[in-house]
Amino acid sequence: MKLRCVVPACFALASASVVLADGSAKSSAVFEPTKVTGPFVEQFDAGWQKRWIASEAKKSADDVEDEELLRYRGEWAVEEALGSHIEGDKGLVLKTAAAHHAISAKFDKPIDPKGKPLVVQYEVKLQNGLECGGAYVKLLSQDAAFDPKHFENKTPYTIMFGPDKCGLTNKVHFIFRHKNPITGVFEEKHTVQPPVAKIDKQTHLYTLIVNPDQTFQILIDNKEAKKGSLLSDFNPAVNPPKELDDPEDVKPEDWVDEAQIPDPEAKKPEDWDDDAPMQIPDEDAKMPDGWLVDEPPMIPDPDAEKPEDWDDEEDGDWVAPLVANPKCDTIPGCGEWYRPLKKNPNYKGKWKAPMIANPAFKGEWAPRKIPNPDFFEDKTPSNFNKIGAIGFELWSIQNGTMFDNIYIGHSAADAQKLAQETWAIKADIEKADEPAKPVAVAEDLPMIEQIKVKVLDFISAVRQNPVEAVKSAPEVAGGLAAAALVPVLLSAFLFGGSSSKPQPATTTKKTTKVEVKKTANGTASDVSSDEEPVVVAKEEKKTTKKRSAAKSKKDDSE
Repeated sequence: MKLRCVVPACFALASASVVLADGSAKSSAVFEPTKVTGPFVEQFDAGWQKRWIASEAKKSADDVEDEELLRYRGEWAVEEALGSHIEGDKGLVLKTAAAHHAISAKFDKPIDPKGKPLVVQYEVKLQNGLECGGAYVKLLSQDAAFDPKHFENKTPYTIMFGPDKCGLTNKVHFIFRHKNPITGVFEEKHTVQPPVAKIDKQTHLYTLIVNPDQTFQILIDNKEAKKGSLLSDFNPAVNPPKELDDPEDVKPEDWVDEAQIPDPEAKKPEDWDDDAPMQIPDEDAKMPDGWLVDEPPMIPDPDAEKPEDWDDEEDGDWVAPLVANPKCDTIPGCGEWYRPLKKNPNYKGKWKAPMIANPAFKGEWAPRKIPNPDFFEDKTPSNFNKIGAIGFELWSIQNGTMFDNIYIGHSAADAQKLAQETWAIKADIEKADEPAKPVAVAEDLPMIEQIKVKVLDFISAVRQNPVEAVKSAPEVAGGLAAAALVPVLLSAFLFGGSSSKPQPATTTKKTTKVEVKKTANGTASDVSSDEEPVVVAKEEKKTTKKRSAAKSKKDDSE
């Protein structure tokens, strides 16, 4: 797509607009087909229906019996984007929410990546956002018998590239299928630490460049998001190890692999007390003035009334529920007073002999290595299988995902030129059209909000590069690690000894019963990542009961 400007200055396109009768602004840009050529360039202009065929097949799945659920019933349309400011600019839109979609287009002639760069580029616009779904493209392996109407998830592909988001998963896939030269079996190779996809509603550009020297780049909005090598940055690795552990090699029974042992000559000091407590009562502490030892912290609720339907014979003697003693609200405390605990200066813990070097240590045992019978070495995995078609085979909770301006070829320069004619101008228009948002300065936010911003930024950085994330924000990493110790410390504080003012448990008149609805398969944990267990709260009245001795004897006799 080439955008032709009505005003002379194309570089002023983002700000050039006309005001309509209703006061709204409309960009002064119109669509014009690009002159960039390549093995496959698609802008979804006139005649797209002849190139793109929707699948009539069903998704292959062994654990799903509902064939209607598996059917590729999702509809496709070519239309302008919602609120488009570019006249005549259309893209392929996924129209049906919560459905499987599949559509593909065959190439005029197969694309052979052997010995040449391979460039894959396209635009994605998540018009309704993306909570759970894919927006990736598949480059289908050349097959003369391929029928687009039978396109499904098991159709062999050469490369899969693009965004995928569901729950906590958010990545830009780059997967290629590699053929084992010994067995002839294909295996998927997944990028290690893929970049994070853009999930806002703006138009974003995704570019994959694979070079004959086995290097690759992933660009998002013309900025490098990932680079690496086909030989070292994929899992599983393209080439298997030359050697394997010998499965028949067994560690000798007399092998000693403990590097250190307790010193057999060491003896526990005579003044060492293994049973000394960690904390002891503070003998210097004094009961606070005003503490009412004879006043109970909890008293029967004076406002409670015996229920009309209470049956002493069946329910026993009724006892009013307890409430906090109001006399204790304005004083240090009520009831028995306990001395606070302090650190025991004589505490040493359980004695253990110091560790010394083990004289019998032979080193860490490892099985001997043997040649890998399945070893091979492919130095040029970029020589992918020929590509005969392109397809979108997707599931998405949200509809409205738009694809446009697809380039598949061998020229990064041509792909860049197409991007400048299309995405760059479109992105400027969308940016100018976006309502201005006040920029919150971290220092001006409440402390809890500052912490929240830092933690979210840290989590996002960890997904990109965990090591660099820790280096750039060590205080956040340390804080999260320390947070894991809070429950342990809290338990020690609450249950490690008595305090100067015991806090009795509060008795309430009502309790809440929580039920988690089960799915058809069983537990609530069986729901998909985009669903949450349904929680239903029910209230039950609770009244303190006290069985009389006579009633208890009656029950025992029965």
